[in-house]
Amino acid sequence: MPAEPEAVLLPDAIRPGWPAPPAITALMSTRVGGVSVSPFDSLNLRPPALGGEGVDAADAVLENQRRFAQALGAQPVWLNQVHGADVLRLTPDHLAPGAPLLRADASICTTPGIACTVLVADCLPVLFCSADGRAVGAAHAGWRGLAGGVLDHTVAALCAAAGCAPDKLLAWLGPCIGPDAFEVGADVLQAFGADPQTLAPADAALFRFSPRPDGSTRWRADLPGLARRRLAALGLTQVHGGHWCTVAHGSRFFSFRRQPRTGRLAAAIAIRGAG
Repeated sequence: MPAEPEAVLLPDAIRPGWPAPPAITALMSTRVGGVSVSPFDSLNLRPPALGGEGVDAADAVLENQRRFAQALGAQPVWLNQVHGADVLRLTPDHLAPGAPLLRADASICTTPGIACTVLVADCLPVLFCSADGRAVGAAHAGWRGLAGGVLDHTVAALCAAAGCAPDKLLAWLGPCIGPDAFEVGADVLQAFGADPQTLAPADAALFRFSPRPDGSTRWRADLPGLARRRLAALGLTQVHGGHWCTVAHGSRFFSFRRQPRTGRLAAAIAIRGAG
């Protein structure tokens, strides 16, 4: 009879500091605690099935995913994220062996033991739960998805599933590219309805003017701030987190902007199973 896999703790993983009900388990990985080698060292969680050049060794990723699931206490469902706004409602069918990775940038769930999960390496992960612990959700919110309504769609789907209003949801913002590192052009401002020529005070607080030495015009965008503003407009009053920069802390977080060939972090949330 084969030996059981060794139990591995992830002491550097982030547990959201929010007043979620006891029925909820949530976890955000760092790059620490896995078995992958450089440049994916060490807890790379990006599924090999997503393909691409220079992917990590499949057996290493599977072991990393096992460790993450064990630390979370639920089974993650991985998505094929495309910087869109589609939301998937998870069921036990999504845990079937060989189930395909479905295209979506957010998921919700009301079934215990199944974890809504998103992968990031600079984009903003947002975890949700209803105040009564009946439903959970996770969204992958890069600037394209955020401007395209991924948080709007996730909140609407979660409220429908939980039978509650938005002010009965809790949200937690995980590590992402910070406002000192996120340099953007006028197209990003325009995607959020801001006029680069005459920034309103509310927009100027989220897009800091940052001219380049060559004379070109750029801005420093506050991605967590943009998410907080959107969530407030949707009616959420309990929003936590959003204080870590993936670019600035290379030993702890993967960052695509810092190093394009790199691993992926995961943020996941689930209703605890009976066991």
